[in-house]
Amino acid sequence: MSEDTRESAGGAEALPAPLDAQLPPDRYIDRELSWLAFNQRVLELAEDPSVPLLERANFLAIFASNLDEFFMVRVAGLKRRIVTGLAVPTNIGRAPTEVLADINRIAYELQLRHARCFREQVQPELAAAGVRIVDWEQLDDADREILTDYYEKHIYPVLMPLAVDPAHPFPYISGRALNLSIRVRNPRTDKVEFARLKVPQMIPRYVRVDRRESADDVRFIPLEGLIANQLGGLFPGMEVIDHHVFRVTRNEDMEIEEDETENLIQALEKELLRRRFGPPIRLEISDDMDDATLELLVREFDIDEQQVYTLPAPLDLSGLFALTRVARPDLKFQPHIPVTAPQFRTSSPSEKPDTFAAIARREVLVHHPYESFSTSVQAFVEQAATDPDVLAIKQTLYRTSGDSPIVAALIKAAEAGKQVLALVEVKARFDEEANITWARKLEQAGVHVVYGLVGLKTHCKLVQVIRDEGGRLAHYCHIGTGNYNPKTSRIYEDFGLFTSSPEVGRDVTKLFNVLSGYAIETDYDRLLVAPLQLRGGLLERIEREAEHARAGRPSGIRLKANSMVDESIIDALYRASQAGVPIDVWVRGICSIKAGVPGLSETIRVRSVLGRYLEHSRIYAFENDGEREVFIGSADLMHRNLDRRIEVLVQLTDREHLARIDRFFGFAFSDEVSAWRMLPDGSWQRRVVGESGEPLPDLQDLVMLDRTEARSRRAR
Repeated sequence: MSEDTRESAGGAEALPAPLDAQLPPDRYIDRELSWLAFNQRVLELAEDPSVPLLERANFLAIFASNLDEFFMVRVAGLKRRIVTGLAVPTNIGRAPTEVLADINRIAYELQLRHARCFREQVQPELAAAGVRIVDWEQLDDADREILTDYYEKHIYPVLMPLAVDPAHPFPYISGRALNLSIRVRNPRTDKVEFARLKVPQMIPRYVRVDRRESADDVRFIPLEGLIANQLGGLFPGMEVIDHHVFRVTRNEDMEIEEDETENLIQALEKELLRRRFGPPIRLEISDDMDDATLELLVREFDIDEQQVYTLPAPLDLSGLFALTRVARPDLKFQPHIPVTAPQFRTSSPSEKPDTFAAIARREVLVHHPYESFSTSVQAFVEQAATDPDVLAIKQTLYRTSGDSPIVAALIKAAEAGKQVLALVEVKARFDEEANITWARKLEQAGVHVVYGLVGLKTHCKLVQVIRDEGGRLAHYCHIGTGNYNPKTSRIYEDFGLFTSSPEVGRDVTKLFNVLSGYAIETDYDRLLVAPLQLRGGLLERIEREAEHARAGRPSGIRLKANSMVDESIIDALYRASQAGVPIDVWVRGICSIKAGVPGLSETIRVRSVLGRYLEHSRIYAFENDGEREVFIGSADLMHRNLDRRIEVLVQLTDREHLARIDRFFGFAFSDEVSAWRMLPDGSWQRRVVGESGEPLPDLQDLVMLDRTEARSRRAR
């Protein structure tokens, strides 16, 4: 899922920034509509014939999953604020009801386009390549016999048809599940009855017709199609008149009222239970649904016509994730093999790196997934867990994998008698249950588990290791832009800094004391920390660049973030642009700033890059009259990050690291690299072909090549 949808929409939105007399009132792009533009860029990758076919299917699935979460959180929150009367005008000065109408219109148009892409492009081309999605009618008797046997053994026993009549009220319909609405006739009374059947979510969405088929010529049937052709056995003696597919999306945002006297885990578990029963936000129906069934669903869900999305089958193309597991490397991206960061290389693949020795020699900047997570971050934590000289380990955990080697290492360290502190953010959206489970396992192993500060999410990515080196305590720290998750580290682009700097060590020690104790600390040397410091630190540096530009000194700002929404930051960038500061903004998702508008943002360029990896790192770079300052960290330019989260940026000081960041931005803003660019009207234009007519190279391929060549140069 896209992380862009994960900002809570439950509470009151931040009010728009006060109007600046020198800035126009229409200077922002609406954040929700900007998010839809981001998901459109995902869809454009699915529509791109130059992208391998199974990757196009994957982007179709990502689009669908993203949109689900957008409705569950953002649209749900907007509707709740409208209903409760808490809604305020958006940052573009429009009524929330107007924005909601635009959201429904644009989202529906995108879903229709999404369905056309699958039916008219991806599905036929996959079939031509030997990966076919078929209907029951296309099968012969032998195929049907195989599938009927599979159905009777693996599907039929778990199905639960639910009648709807005076004795059986309309059942609860869980969010995001596929359902069949079924009409049957009693031949004795001629009465037509309605039933609902949930398509089991634990069974693969696309069922192989014949498991003996090779991956070069393989057929699948949608699970709902297989079930639909076996309905007679579920309603013996009844005549099945028709069936239709539908799906409901519910409000799955959560509101946790944190009270210092309340057990946070218990409160969260109650809210997780409530989430399952959130009100309906969107109803998706197949375009062959009869009026009587639709009228029943609309009445029972208590929704209006604006919330009904009539779509061609199949619904819920997130199920295509399963299809992308087919063993057809010719239909996928050529694999990138992560390299080990040069400083952590060993003479033998079986030899474990001495991460402490490498970090003590020089700060190490790693770039995932181009550089390996397992031979850097994971190796660092695992070495700390077993090193007899390590006295203590402190770590934040926002999201991690189900079989996390990081958590296993922390448990091993605690069992070995080391002091271990884990700050587990149990409010990480849609990972709450997993994080509660991990927190309890850590506590059982003797790890000191804390849950952060009341009213704030702890989103920063920190590890600190305290090591006794000949009677002197050395601090080894990792500060990153991404989660300590070995699985997502293979597909999320992130930076991380390893350092033994005493200055950074003192900063991180202070911050952990704030997070786990009662310390109140705002004085840091190489860190910028939200919510008390970060916005002010960024605004101060943006204004400083404007002063340099007005004085004719070298100036420049380069920002990379997942999202840019915060009005005070945007206004400061507009003023800097009016002063002549060159500003490059690299954003993956939501972007409320306007680029290249005469008199407002003429020096601002905005780019977006989407591809096989999810661009996730955050970078903040300032030219500063030739004395450049560059920060990396966990914070996006959103109200939640700057006001309601513990976020950390760390300053990079190594000249080689600064040059590497420059080269990275150079790729993204080159006219000879494929990317989306924002136009002055706020729309996005994808540039994939150069002036010579040749396809432009992919940025992520270039970065992988750059890392591989850097390793080769060091080896020579």
